[in-house]
Amino acid sequence: MSDFSSDKDRFIQALLQERDELFGELSRLRKIDNGAIDALEAQNKELITEIAKKDRQINKLIDHLAWFRHKFFSKSSEKYIAEDPNQRKIDWGGTEVLPEEKQAIEEAEKELIQYERNKPQKEKQKAVRLPLPEHLRREVEVIEPEGLQKDWVCIGIEATEILEHKPGELYVRRIERPKYVVKQTKADPQSDIEEATDIKEQVSTMQNSVEIPAIRIASMPLLPLPRSNAGASLLAELMMNKYYYHLPFHRQIAMFKMVNVRLPGSTINGWFQGSSDLLRALYFRLKDIVLASDYIQVDESTIPVIDNEKHKAKKAYMWTVRSVMDDMVFFHYDKGSRAQNVVVELLKTFQGAIQTDGYQAYSIYEQKKGVLLLGCWAHARRKFTESLSEDKLGAEYALAQIAKLYQVEQMAADKNMDYQQRAELRKRLAYPIMRAFEKWLVAYLPKTIGGGRMNVAIRYTYNLFERLSRYHLDGRYKPDNNGIENTIRPLAVGRKGYLFCGNDDAAENAAVMYSLLGCCKTSDVNPREWLTDVFSKIALYNSNYQLDLADLLPHNWKKFNKCASFPKDSK
Repeated sequence: MSDFSSDKDRFIQALLQERDELFGELSRLRKIDNGAIDALEAQNKELITEIAKKDRQINKLIDHLAWFRHKFFSKSSEKYIAEDPNQRKIDWGGTEVLPEEKQAIEEAEKELIQYERNKPQKEKQKAVRLPLPEHLRREVEVIEPEGLQKDWVCIGIEATEILEHKPGELYVRRIERPKYVVKQTKADPQSDIEEATDIKEQVSTMQNSVEIPAIRIASMPLLPLPRSNAGASLLAELMMNKYYYHLPFHRQIAMFKMVNVRLPGSTINGWFQGSSDLLRALYFRLKDIVLASDYIQVDESTIPVIDNEKHKAKKAYMWTVRSVMDDMVFFHYDKGSRAQNVVVELLKTFQGAIQTDGYQAYSIYEQKKGVLLLGCWAHARRKFTESLSEDKLGAEYALAQIAKLYQVEQMAADKNMDYQQRAELRKRLAYPIMRAFEKWLVAYLPKTIGGGRMNVAIRYTYNLFERLSRYHLDGRYKPDNNGIENTIRPLAVGRKGYLFCGNDDAAENAAVMYSLLGCCKTSDVNPREWLTDVFSKIALYNSNYQLDLADLLPHNWKKFNKCASFPKDSK
C-alpha cells in the first residue's frame, strides 16, 4: 500500500512538473509572439508613414510635372476666357459687401456690359502685299519670248519684282593724307650778313638764312578707338549683332571668315571693352535722366556670370529701371547681387512712383517719404492662372474679376481718354470691383488647401493689395509692369545665345550695351545708324564738357535724324 501511494505521489509530481514546464514554454512562446506582433505593428506603422510620405511626394511631383507641361507645351497667354461669356457671375463665394458698395459694383458691371454690347466692331483688314522699297538697287533681267521676230511690236512689259539677298560686304576705308613741303627762305641773306656789325650777329644771321623745309599734312579724322583699325561702322555692327540680334562673337568671327576676313577673338574682345568704355559716360547720363522722372518700373532678371575663383558659372542678377512716360530704360549690374541694398543705393535719390512685382526687397519703399509703391496685376493674375487645375471654380472667379479691371483699361483706350479722364473712369468702375475682390479674398482663403496654389495666389494678392489698388490714383499709372518685362526680354534671349558673361566686368559692359540699344528700340531708332554715328562723335563729346551727352541719346538723336527711324509697322 505504501508503494502504491509513493508511486502515485511520484506520478502526480511528474505531472505537475510537466505542467509547469509546458506552462513555462507557453509563457515563453507568448512573449515571443507578443514581441513579434509588436515588431510587426511598429514596422507596419513605419511602412504606413513612409507610404504616406511617398504619396505626398508623388502628388507634389505630379503637380510640378503638370505645371511644367502647361508652361512649356500649353498656350503662353495669360488672358483668361470663360467657357460661357454670356453667363453672369453668381455670388457663390459669400462676398459680404455694403449696400452702397453693392450698388456701385452693379452699376460698374452694367456700364461695362453696355459698353461691350455697343462697342463698334473693327473691320478685319485683308492682307495686302506691300511693294518693294524704291531705294533698293534693281538688277534688270530681260527674258525675251522664243522665236522673236523683227516685225513684232512691243505693247508693254509684264514686270515681276523678287527680293533677293547677298551676304554683307566688308570694305576698307583707306585714308590718304598727302604731305606737302613749304620752303621758307630769306629774300637776300647776303645783305643781312653785311649789315650785321658783330661777328656773332653775322654767324647767327647766316644760320637763320638756311632754307628750312616745313611739312604740311591734314589732321587725322576722329576715330572711335585710338591705335585701332576698327571703324565706327564695324564696331556698330559687332555690338548690334551681339546685343540686338543675340549673335555671340565667335559666330560673328565665323561669319567674317566666310568672306576671307580673319579676326582673332582677343581683338574682338578688346574692341568690345573699348567700345563699352567709350559709351559709359553716355550710359551714366541716361541713368540720371531716367531716375529724374517721377514714375518708374523696376525689375530684375538672372544672367549667368563666370566665377573665376570657383571656375563655374554663378547665377547673377541684372536690375532694370524704366521711365514709363519717357519710355527710356537702363540696366544696372552690381556684382550680380539681388540684395536689397543694391536697389536702395540705386534709387536713393528717386522721388515718385515705383512699380514692381512682389519681391520683398521693394517693401522698404512703403515707408520712404516721397515714394509711392505700385503693384503688378499681371503677377497676381499669373498666380491664379497656375491654380486653375487645383481649384477651377475659385480661380475662374478671381480671373474674371481681374479681367474686368483690364476691361476698364480697354474701354479708356478705345475712347482715347486723357490721363485725367482715365483716372476718373478707374475711380468710378475699377475701384468698386477691387473693393469687392479684396473682401472675397478674405472670405475664400479658409476654403483653400494650406500650401496649395490657390492658397498661395490668394495670400500673394491680399498681401500686396494696397500696392495693386493704387494705380487708380493717377491716369498715368499702369495696372501692371509688363512694359519692363518686355524690355528685359532681349536679355533672356541673349543669355540663351552666348550662355554667360566671362566676368563681372563683362556683365557691366553688357548692361551698358543693353541699356542704349534698348532705348533705340523704344524710340524706333535704327541701331546700326545710331551706333555708327555715335561712335564717330562720342570721343569729341567725352573730351568737351560743354557738349551735353544727352543729345546723343536715341530719343534726342532721332529729332535731328528723322530719316534714320524704323517704320512703325516693323516693331
